[in-house]
Amino acid sequence: MNELPKIKILIAEDDFASEILITKAVEMYSKETLNARTGAEAVEICRDHDDIDLIMMDIRMPEMNGYEATKQIRHFNKDVIIIAQTAFGEMEFKETALKAGCNDYITKPVLKEPLSTLLNKYFNFEEL
Repeated sequence: MNELPKIKILIAEDDFASEILITKAVEMYSKETLNARTGAEAVEICRDHDDIDLIMMDIRMPEMNGYEATKQIRHFNKDVIIIAQTAFGEMEFKETALKAGCNDYITKPVLKEPLSTLLNKYFNFEEL
């Protein structure tokens, strides 16, 4: 099996248990993982680290929600892949996330298989 290329990932998630699950799900793809607990912190980290490849953006966070954080990030970084993640699977949340500037959407709990499919779509990883 070929070695997977590694990417720099920001996990924007205010729930510690969800953060641990997402970190576990992305660890095989990650060369470095950063964490933000609020939308405002996610924006700040993105400003300070312009080499982030992927943001796993929680929609419901304190200070600033994931929609607003995504809009702000898109003002200075059009290229980073942003995947919205929320416990709400209704179509309206997906549409709102895409309109805010997210590339895609995944429901919580974030499971390894659907996440692998999304990462393969954007980073051409071989599915494991």
